[in-house]
Amino acid sequence: MGLESEVAQLQRGDLDALAALLARYQNRLYRYLLRLVREPAEAEDLFQQTWVRVAEKIRQYDSKRNFEAWLFTVARNIAIDHLRRIRPESLDEPIPGMPGESPATRLPSGERPVLDGIMDRERSGRLAQALELLPVSQREVLTLRFEEEMKLEEIADVIDAPLSTVKTRLRRALDRLRNTLETNYPGEVWQ
Repeated sequence: MGLESEVAQLQRGDLDALAALLARYQNRLYRYLLRLVREPAEAEDLFQQTWVRVAEKIRQYDSKRNFEAWLFTVARNIAIDHLRRIRPESLDEPIPGMPGESPATRLPSGERPVLDGIMDRERSGRLAQALELLPVSQREVLTLRFEEEMKLEEIADVIDAPLSTVKTRLRRALDRLRNTLETNYPGEVWQ
């Protein structure tokens, strides 16, 4: 069954379609939420809240809009609200310290993320550590672009920001990521 028919069935109240959509997006959506909040238990709660909200709001969904972008927007809004409640500091500030490997890098996916496909396992771990140091707003655009392989326009739709803002955040994130990697791992080529 295709995505459009699953969405249409869910709009008619068919809960089997909700299960099918959940199965289709579970790894990608959970990984995205985990990148934002960095705590597996929080990501699981937000994941469940997202699907409850989808079930509540699916009749308001405009079928002319990209469902994936709408779904990720719902998840993002729930995650941002959560982060604002528990971490009132700015979401644009980097996180101090060098955390270990992120659970998001170990989450299975139907498709191997672009960044992980390029790097070998060791370099991927280093990249994940450097990614964790980025501010939420920059980590989010990198995740949507390279792990979820969304177009820049789709990312702008998800985060409800102008395309120019998405491009700026992506460029700054890539620059900061490269600088972190070159500083912490001199001698390696990071492109």
